Amino acid sequence: MDTAARIRAILDAEAEAIRSIRVDATFERALDAMANCPGKIITLGMGKAGFVARRFAATLASTATPAFYIHPSEAAHGDLGHIEDGDCMIAFSTSGKTREVLECIELSRHLNQHGTVIGITSHPDSGLRDLADVVLDMGVIEEPCPLGLTPSASIAAMSAIADALTLTLMERKGVTRDQYGVRHHGGYLGRKARLDNV
Repeated sequence: MDTAARIRAILDAEAEAIRSIRVDATFERALDAMANCPGKIITLGMGKAGFVARRFAATLASTATPAFYIHPSEAAHGDLGHIEDGDCMIAFSTSGKTREVLECIELSRHLNQHGTVIGITSHPDSGLRDLADVVLDMGVIEEPCPLGLTPSASIAAMSAIADALTLTLMERKGVTRDQYGVRHHGGYLGRKARLDNV
């Protein structure tokens, strides 16, 4: 397979992973939990999924839903103290078997008895499914990596789910250009939001 064909195959695999996401009533439940959260929205994940979780928190915050990321390993060394009762925790793990993520959720239950845990996962035997109150199913994903190991299609699906939740929540809350603009006091997006309000 020549280079162009291989690049196209990888892009197609990632696009197919996004198309295969199971969109059902669990997304409504997840959005309800986020919109009605009496505490904070906290995202978590390890490795590449952790980068998605961190970006998700940043995008939520920039669209008028305060959120922050906790690194599951740091949680074991005191960062679990950020978690309080009523928080909404959103965990990313393709396998749903990542030890640090599962431990963080299990231990946080002592501090967050009434909060909602949303799990974003793929594997049918995912331990995250057992710990989460709401599971957003990424579906079965085949990675285009020649070894079948590097998470690329799965990360594309995770990122797409995060974006869909962010934009739908933003729309549900009726976030205005003015509200967007005050959160972007610098850069192109801030200028564009303010200019469009003139």
